[in-house]
Amino acid sequence: MTSSTESVTREWNGLTIPAAGTYLLDAAHKRVGFVARHMMVSKVRGEFAEATATITIAEEPLGSSVSATIQAASIHTAQGDRDAHLRSGDFLETEKYPTLEYRSTGVKSQEGNEFVLTGELTIKDVTRPVELKVEFEGVGRSPYGQDIFGFSATTEIDREDFGLTWNVALESGGVVVGKKVKIEIEGEAIRQS
Repeated sequence: MTSSTESVTREWNGLTIPAAGTYLLDAAHKRVGFVARHMMVSKVRGEFAEATATITIAEEPLGSSVSATIQAASIHTAQGDRDAHLRSGDFLETEKYPTLEYRSTGVKSQEGNEFVLTGELTIKDVTRPVELKVEFEGVGRSPYGQDIFGFSATTEIDREDFGLTWNVALESGGVVVGKKVKIEIEGEAIRQS
C-alpha cells in the first residue's frame, strides 16, 4: 500500500493506469470462469473458486507481467456429480495435478483500454501458449486505503490440446462435451508494494 501522498495513478497513452508496483488478486473480488458446450445444444458454465495471481505493473506498462495459480479441485459447476467427474482422471485429475498455472510472456498490443497478454497455460502436464484479451476496467483507492485496479480477460482454448480428451459420441451426431472452452476472468488487484 502506498502512502496517502504518493500517486496511485499515472497517465499513459490516453489511459489513467496504476502506479508501478506489485499487485495481488483480491480473493473477494474475482471470478475465474469457463463456458463449454454440452450435448451440442447448450452451454455449461462453471468457475474455479480458488485462484491467486501476482500482477507486476512495470514502469514501462507494456513490460508488465502476470503469474497465476488456480486450485484445480475448486472447480464448481453447481452440479456435484459433474464436478466430481471434472476432478477425475477423465478430465483434470486433480489429485495428481492440483493446480493450473498461467505465466505471461509479454504484452503484445494495446488499443484504448484493451490489451493482448501473451503467456503459457499449464493444465495437467501440458503447457501451451495462450493469449488473453484483457480489458483494463479502471484504477483508484478504496475507502480502506488500498490502491486497486480492475480488469477482465477472455480467451478460448481447445481442451484436447491439454490432454482433456474424454468424450462420448451422440447417436444424433456430435459429442457430449464440446472441444472449445471459453475462459472468462474478472478481478480486482490490490497493491502490495
